[in-house]
Amino acid sequence: MEATAPDRRFAEDYRLAREIPRDGLTAWRAAIAAEVDLAPGATVLDVGAGTGSFASAFADWFGARVLAVEPASAMRALIPRQGRIEALDGRAEELPVPDGCADAAWLGSVVHHIGDLDAAARELRRALKPGAPVLIRNSFPGRCARDLRVRFFPGAERIVDGYPTVERTCAAFAGAGFTRVALHAVPQESAPSLAAFADRIRRDTDAKLRGLDDEEFERGMRRLRTAAEQEPNRPAVSWMDLLVLVRGPAGTVSDGSSPR
Repeated sequence: MEATAPDRRFAEDYRLAREIPRDGLTAWRAAIAAEVDLAPGATVLDVGAGTGSFASAFADWFGARVLAVEPASAMRALIPRQGRIEALDGRAEELPVPDGCADAAWLGSVVHHIGDLDAAARELRRALKPGAPVLIRNSFPGRCARDLRVRFFPGAERIVDGYPTVERTCAAFAGAGFTRVALHAVPQESAPSLAAFADRIRRDTDAKLRGLDDEEFERGMRRLRTAAEQEPNRPAVSWMDLLVLVRGPAGTVSDGSSPR
């Protein structure tokens, strides 16, 4: 189905507001490289790829082939078309890819949008090779204090509290035979200054902000603009979690526990 004009506007606003400049993702590149060895030509399954920011990053950073799965046609249309990226219409619970095709899966800010997390975990097990990791970049309840949106819009923490917890996510994947191997926070520079960060905000494109009422949102914008005036040279650095789970061999079921 062809995207409507409002859908295309939303996708453009999303790209403007939510895509992080590549040089702001340096710590994410290092964190990913520490968890998975992606040789050139490896296949990465990007689930909920959005407008393709991380699909492009994986292709550029590691020389990976990226299967970018995105259900929204307007978002999918903005995924960069290059030789190593294939944009596919699909969702986490029904991945349009062959069995055992991927060396890693990436879920960037998408877990809270998945309707059936258990079904998605089973599909990812089907699509991944044995021993392949699922790399989940997300905000989790109780772990989002260093998110800039939570700092300036405290009501955003209420929104995050409705997301799947780390424990719920690990349980869903454990039921599909995955083991948790890592969880740590990673910084990202969303903009070179707080003022630039404020200018990029598009409330409707952000799940953490569109759930706020008008007064909460306006108070948050005032806090952010005031901080930008007081610290004009401060970069807009935020933190999100990287949760890593690894697919076991056939027949393996994990309890989701981990020493890390």
